[in-house]
Amino acid sequence: MKRILVIGAGMGGLASAIDLARAGHHVTVLERAPAPGGKMREVAVGSAKIDGGPTVFTMSWVFESLFADAGEDLHQWLTLECGDVLARHRWVEQDGAVSSFDLYTDINQSIEAISAFAGDAEGQGYRAFCAASRDIYETLRGPFIANQRPNPLSLVSRVGFGNLAALWRTSSHRTMMNALGDYFKDPRLLQLFGRYATYCGSSPYAAPATLMLIAHVEQDGVWRVKGGMAQVASAMARLAEKQGARFRFDCGVQKIVTRNAKVCGAILDTGEDIEADAIVFNGDMSALGTGLLGPDVAHAAKPVVPANRSQSALTWCVTAKTSGMDLAHHNVFFSHDYKAEFDDVFKRRRLPSEPTIYVCAQDRGQDVAPPNDMTERLLILINAPADGDARAFTAEEIDAAKRVTWHHLAKCGLKIEEGGCVATPPDGFNALFPASGGALYGRANHGMFASFQRPSARSHVQGLYLAGGSVHPGPGIPMATLSGRLAAQAVLTDLK
Repeated sequence: MKRILVIGAGMGGLASAIDLARAGHHVTVLERAPAPGGKMREVAVGSAKIDGGPTVFTMSWVFESLFADAGEDLHQWLTLECGDVLARHRWVEQDGAVSSFDLYTDINQSIEAISAFAGDAEGQGYRAFCAASRDIYETLRGPFIANQRPNPLSLVSRVGFGNLAALWRTSSHRTMMNALGDYFKDPRLLQLFGRYATYCGSSPYAAPATLMLIAHVEQDGVWRVKGGMAQVASAMARLAEKQGARFRFDCGVQKIVTRNAKVCGAILDTGEDIEADAIVFNGDMSALGTGLLGPDVAHAAKPVVPANRSQSALTWCVTAKTSGMDLAHHNVFFSHDYKAEFDDVFKRRRLPSEPTIYVCAQDRGQDVAPPNDMTERLLILINAPADGDARAFTAEEIDAAKRVTWHHLAKCGLKIEEGGCVATPPDGFNALFPASGGALYGRANHGMFASFQRPSARSHVQGLYLAGGSVHPGPGIPMATLSGRLAAQAVLTDLK
C-alpha cells in the first residue's frame, strides 16, 4: 500500500482518486478550493447557486464504467434527465428579422427541422454529416480517446494498417470549416456546426475536422443533472471516500519536492510537509513548467505558450426575469461575422466586437419553463482571449462587453430584467486555475498534430503523473475523467 497524493479535485483528480483508492492505496486529495469540481464550479449570486462552468453531461459510458468498476451504479448516485432538444439557435438576418432553429437528439427530427429551415439539400447534408461524425468517433474511441497518449505512428498501428481508409476519413488534414462545406451551404448551418470546435476552445477555421466527432457524442445523449452539474463532482468525491480516499479542502500546495530525481512529497501553503510515493497533478500542466509548483518539477511538462492556448471566456452568472422568447436549456445567439469573431480572440487578442453568445437557462428542462414572474438562473458566456495572466480585464471593458452582449440578445428577441450578476473574466479564470492565462481547455486544437502535443499521464519526473483537461485525451468533463483513469492506470503499472 503506497502513499499517493492527488493535487486538485477536478474531474481528472477525482477519477484518479477513485481508482487508486479502490486498488488499496492510501490516497489523499489536496484541493485549494472549498469543494470538489475544479472548473465544474458553482457561483453564488445572492442566495442562488448557478453552474458557472461546464453545463453539458455527455459520454455517460465514461462515468457508468468508473462507478461500475467500483461496484456501484451511477444512476443510484445521480439523476440524469435527457431531453429532446440539444440546443436552440438564433440569428439576426441582414433585414433585422430573427431566424430560429432547434437541433434535436433524434437525427430524423433534426433532418426535418433543417429541411424546413434551409431546404431539403441541407437536410440530406446533415444526414451525411452525422454518418461522417459517427465514423470518426468509432475510429478514434478505442485507439486514441481511451488509450495512453499515442503518436501518429502508434495510432496507425492501433487502428490497423488494413483500416487506413477510416483513419484518413477522420479528416485531421482539413480544417473543420473546410470539411463542413462538403455537407452544408447555408452560412448559418456552417456557423452552427463549426461551433463544435469551441467545445475544445478552438477556432473552426484552424481546428481539424476530426472534431466533427463531437456531433456524434451529442447525438448519443446529452443529459441534465438534477441539482446541477456540481452534483457530478460531489458524487465522485463521495465515491472516492467510500473507496478509502481522504479529502483536504482549502488546502493549497506550495511545491512538489523530489529526492534522487523522484517525487517524494509536497509542501502545503501552511508549511506542512506530506510524504508521498507518487503524485497525480490535476491542474493546468503549465503550472508545472512555469515553476509554480517549485523548481524540482519545473521540467515535468512544458508550459503552453500563450499563442497556442485555447480560448478563455467572459461569463456572467445572472438571476433574472426573461421575456420575448422561450428559452431552451441550451441556447446560442450567433454573430454576423464568425471569422471576425475568432480573429478577434486568437489574432487580435481582444474581446469580440460582436460575440456569439451562449445562454444556459438552468431552470428550464424538457417542457419546463418558469412562470413569467419567476426569477431564473442563467449562465451567459462569450469567447475571450486567454491573456488573463498578462493583463487584467478592466471593469469598463467588462461593462462594455456586457452592453454589447445584452444588446445582441435583445435584437434576437431575448430581454433580460437582471437581478444579481457575477462576472468572471479571463484573469478571474487564471486566478482560479493558475498559469492557464484563463484558457479553459489547455492547448488549442489547431493543426492536424495538435492532439498529439498534449502530454501523456507520465510526466518527465519519476513518480509525478498528470490528469485534467490540459493533458491527453483533452478537455471536457468525460475526457478529463478519462485522463484521471489513465493517470491511475499509469501509477498502478509503475508501482508494481
